[in-house]
Amino acid sequence: MNLYSAIFGKDQGDKPAILFESSQLSYRNLQNLTNQAVSLLKQLDIQPGERLALLLNDSPEFIAFFISSCSLGAIAVPINMALQPGIQQEILANSNATKAVVEADLCKRLLTGEGQTLHSLRDLIVIDRGPGKAEAEPQKTPERFRVHSFSAAPDRDHQVDLTMLTGQAEQPSFILYTSGSTGEPKGAVHTTADIFYTNETFCSQVLRLKDGDRLFSSSRLPFAYGLGNSFTFPLLNSCTTILCHQKPTPEVIAGIFTQYRPTIFFGVPVVYTLLLEHHKQIDPLDCSSLRLCISAGESLPARVGEEWEKTFGVQVLDGIGSTEMLHMWMSNLAGEVRYGSCGKLLTGYEAKLLSADGKPIPVGEEGNLWVRGRSASRRYWQRPDATARTFVEGWVRTGDLFRCDGNGYWYHLGRSDDCFKSSGQWVSPVEVEDVLLRNPKLSRAAVVEDFDEKGLPCACAFVIRQNSEWDAVALESELRGHCRELLPRHKQPRRYLFVDELPYTATGKIQRFKLRERLRQSPKSRVQTSGDAASAR
Repeated sequence: MNLYSAIFGKDQGDKPAILFESSQLSYRNLQNLTNQAVSLLKQLDIQPGERLALLLNDSPEFIAFFISSCSLGAIAVPINMALQPGIQQEILANSNATKAVVEADLCKRLLTGEGQTLHSLRDLIVIDRGPGKAEAEPQKTPERFRVHSFSAAPDRDHQVDLTMLTGQAEQPSFILYTSGSTGEPKGAVHTTADIFYTNETFCSQVLRLKDGDRLFSSSRLPFAYGLGNSFTFPLLNSCTTILCHQKPTPEVIAGIFTQYRPTIFFGVPVVYTLLLEHHKQIDPLDCSSLRLCISAGESLPARVGEEWEKTFGVQVLDGIGSTEMLHMWMSNLAGEVRYGSCGKLLTGYEAKLLSADGKPIPVGEEGNLWVRGRSASRRYWQRPDATARTFVEGWVRTGDLFRCDGNGYWYHLGRSDDCFKSSGQWVSPVEVEDVLLRNPKLSRAAVVEDFDEKGLPCACAFVIRQNSEWDAVALESELRGHCRELLPRHKQPRRYLFVDELPYTATGKIQRFKLRERLRQSPKSRVQTSGDAASAR
């Protein structure tokens, strides 16, 4: 079965499919929009295996072209709109996309300047939303480009001949690029069958969707997490998705909660933290419509989950997934939440912990997590070396350090590359951050490896105060005392840097490698006294 048939195969008529910019698209409206996209792609003679880049904000057009591309046997390449132009260009070049669907305001940039290096790109389909359409000026358009306005495509009531939808569930149908939390993004190749499998596992076991559910995700459609949350889960189950093209700030999310009344909300830990701050300091957050909240991306600090549930009466189900596995393979379940953990392994997935030299790790001890299941990518696009390191005999090396307790609950200790040894013993940044964040005066924290005056490794904590006017020296003294009580000496931060912001990927993951670079580049990269550390903020 292809994606088109899976979504539109049953008559849902005027049932709401998408809520977007104060408008509502029914399933019939969405099918007509998808038919228009199919007709245009066929007109442009798109071929099986050809890459179609999607440089679009979250919108009905994104969904229509993704469905069309996969169902025609082409390969969709969603690209994060929040990335720097140079990284977007790298992804376009790596994918060798021949066609791209772009927001109108991106068209001119792709046609001139940087776009000149995109030798494979031939066709640009422009999504022009109302006044100020930014189609390229003919005299400035390189001859190799053909520019097409989607609004001028065949009528949206055009019917699609299902026999021309040749996409098969088991063939490569889309490429999702990793968030870049550890460096250069890599494109994980997926099939439509992978989508169906995540619907059978995470969606069925954790979300348990009901008729009338409205799903909203702060994570965008180009990411594996957002693609399931805002697209495949609601539409494969005849529910409604809420899309927003704006940056998901606390103010924007609060407005969506009030206007569209979602029943399920998907976020990442930093978003839940910011929403709690918004609720306490700016304007009360109306969460009365929510029956379920989901968190992923990084480990949700126990304090944040507990405070959210206490404040709004809604549990936050934390879990973990990856671009390589398409969505989450372990999660807490409603009524069985253990804050601080990623929950239990979902039925349909296997996991194992191995040491650095490949030996099995006993229950309760820390190890590198490997996982397998039928939603797994088989390779990275044009990255044979990275493919060989990550995909091994059906298993996927996640790059995460975990431990599993005797009750089957899994605990994320951080990226393997982020963990380090101090005094010959492992330090998990996530574990130390969770202890720091139990102090209500802290908003966020990130721990990385530093070196003392003797050049020996130790922990450094970058922290953000709830109130920037609070005295940093006094707060640092509190944090040091708190860590002495709850952490062994080798895990206690030796240095505290008070900052206003932390570097995040577009998916809300802390880019610890940037913090390590900052320490290496700083003339004060060694451990300092308490007073010196506070003054370095």
